[in-house]
Amino acid sequence: MFIGKVVDALSGGNDDKKMINGKVVLSKKNVLEFNPLATSVNAGSAILDRVVEFLGGGVSLQLVSANKVGKETKLEDWVTSAPTIIPGDSVFKVSFEWDESIGVPEAVIFKNNHVEELFLKTITLDDVPGEGVVQFICYSWVYSANKYDYDRVFFRNKSYLPSATPAPLLKYRKEELQNLRGDGKGERKEWDRVYDYDVYNDLGEPDKGEDFARKILGGNSEFPYPRRGRTGRPPTKTDPKTESRLKAVNLTKPLDPVESLDIYVPRDERFGHLKMSDFLAYAIKALSHAVVPALKHFFDETPNEFDKFQEVHELYEGGLELPTKVFDKIRKAVPVDMLKELLRSDGEKFLKFPMPDVIKESKSAWRTDEEFGREMLAGVHPVLIASLKEFPPTSKLDKKLYGDHTSKITKEHIQNYLEGLDVDTALNQNKLFILDHHDSFIPYMRRINTTLTKAYATRTILFLTKDGTLKPIAIELSLPHQDGDEHGAVSKVYTPTEEGVEGTIWQLAKAYVAVNDVCYHQVYSHWLKTHCVSEPFVIATNRQLSVLHPIHKLLQPHFRDTMNINALARQTLINADGLVELAFFQGKYAMESSSLIYKDWVFTEQALPTDLLKRGVAVKDENSPHGLRLLIEDYPYAVDGLEIWFAINSWVKEYCSYYYKTDDTIQNDTEIQAWWKEIREVGHGDKKDETWWPKMQTIEELVESCTTIIWISSALHAAVNFGQYAYEGFLLNRPTLSREFMPEKGTPKYEELKSDPEKGMLRTKSI
Repeated sequence: MFIGKVVDALSGGNDDKKMINGKVVLSKKNVLEFNPLATSVNAGSAILDRVVEFLGGGVSLQLVSANKVGKETKLEDWVTSAPTIIPGDSVFKVSFEWDESIGVPEAVIFKNNHVEELFLKTITLDDVPGEGVVQFICYSWVYSANKYDYDRVFFRNKSYLPSATPAPLLKYRKEELQNLRGDGKGERKEWDRVYDYDVYNDLGEPDKGEDFARKILGGNSEFPYPRRGRTGRPPTKTDPKTESRLKAVNLTKPLDPVESLDIYVPRDERFGHLKMSDFLAYAIKALSHAVVPALKHFFDETPNEFDKFQEVHELYEGGLELPTKVFDKIRKAVPVDMLKELLRSDGEKFLKFPMPDVIKESKSAWRTDEEFGREMLAGVHPVLIASLKEFPPTSKLDKKLYGDHTSKITKEHIQNYLEGLDVDTALNQNKLFILDHHDSFIPYMRRINTTLTKAYATRTILFLTKDGTLKPIAIELSLPHQDGDEHGAVSKVYTPTEEGVEGTIWQLAKAYVAVNDVCYHQVYSHWLKTHCVSEPFVIATNRQLSVLHPIHKLLQPHFRDTMNINALARQTLINADGLVELAFFQGKYAMESSSLIYKDWVFTEQALPTDLLKRGVAVKDENSPHGLRLLIEDYPYAVDGLEIWFAINSWVKEYCSYYYKTDDTIQNDTEIQAWWKEIREVGHGDKKDETWWPKMQTIEELVESCTTIIWISSALHAAVNFGQYAYEGFLLNRPTLSREFMPEKGTPKYEELKSDPEKGMLRTKSI
């Protein structure tokens, strides 16, 4: 090719030397981001721009072997017909001088001398003497060389324990880790590749007023919390301990991930525009409750309220024609990018939400006790149901602070729902189960109920029927005692009834439970126990385990996008006055209360078999698969989860055994020991004194720890993430707020339940 010949001429092409030939796959910024590249180095056609920019000395490479560093070389011909080319990729030939003294290439020094960053995918060397094909899997953004005070080094796609690393590579291995750790100073810029820790001190905005101030989570015993990625932004003017926030996102314009949501994470942790679009669209769907206030002028009889269940169904059936004023309000409140997710494709002004799975087959099944119990086993939050081991249920709250919180549910309340069994027999036969939200919410309930929210802490007793289904048989709604927390709780108990106003009351009792469960699911089980607790593992892995380390290669695929999604959540979802505070009943106390849940978080108990045994939904049984027998046979989360858990565990065990032959190799692995120490003492530093942490002295401890980390970030997250819209997208099934307490006999609201049950229920529970 002409360009290749020009480059050869400029470099004084010498055909007498032996050469190692290969290919380099690159992508430009405008391929992976929202906006077209506005400041290209070379003007002209898009194709020629991409090619010429990379040639002519703009990109240089040097091979590093176990013996020496080779000569610098440049990209050559642009390859147009390679079978691996996909749209947006540019593939170039590259040639390196080679002689026997070089040996097998183990690393490449890569320099980008252009203004714009580029995305380096792979470097492949063909016909390396004595080795054949040698590949470098890079997948990294490389900024202009003047942005770094060190060389970008990419290692061969091969794993080495620290003690087995070829001596000349040790220098590069150690330097690369040091670069990734940084110096802990200054505000981070987008080209920085630094992984560091900070507390959650960036959720509030005290400069806007006291109502926007939030507690600092992490770094103290009162509000312990996992660490997040450090950004280094300056403090607020009002509170020097609170980090300033980015400028608020303008939702009336298309969202650009680099400009509008430019919260720092290491560049390789960011996803491109396609992933960003998915994230934003899914967030709108999953938090559809937050869009409903835009309809406040639509409802004629009772502003800001639905009057009939059918009005809710019409949100999904495309039957709501919006007045122009309301339509304009939605256009202003919802990002332009997301309008297509909410409005009909034919251009009519109808609000349109996708049909949630829970009402696809039946519009009313969600109201049944059977579906209520089934969702605790197969819904979006199947991780909390537990076997009831004592009756009545008791509390673990400190009696000195909270008094007696023993349940007010009696044997008389449930006796008639046990298919002829007495309570003690049902307990002994493992027939009674509990969904217990009492201790999680009661410490904050007094403060929560000073807002527009009017909610309860709930306990639900369920019975495992002869046909293997769970049915609720008693619900307890509790409030803090009016004379003070130390006096315990004021509780009322409700039991199943199908007819008349009492049947409506039972439906409302289940709705209060659903409010608890949705908010526990989203803030505690989903955010805290998967997203949040995983971030320290991501940071420590990049700071302490080289990309050459086999455990880094094992874990890294499961960490993809975690830091970026968490950063976006801090900016738009879990921040003061963000979507979580607007949509969920905990309101401004949502994140603060999650630190209470973190106090009881135990890493080893996140292992699925341990979790099932602790919750009492499984027992040890050597004759059962995997040594566990489930007490509820039709428990899809547990049945499928155990298969997945042991598949992960088997793979991790086989993988680790390839690199570690004895426990001594674990103990002498300096990177593994530094990694585990940093996870315990820094990333999860508020729990560093807990004795349950594995010591990381044996292969078994490494295998179990890696299995648990993978489980949390993959299968457990999937279980509490991917069913969100299927179940919670239907607002009646999983309400997130309640605005009135349970109507009492003799009150106008109780009479309204008699005369118009649907309107009375909708007035009480907010959707």
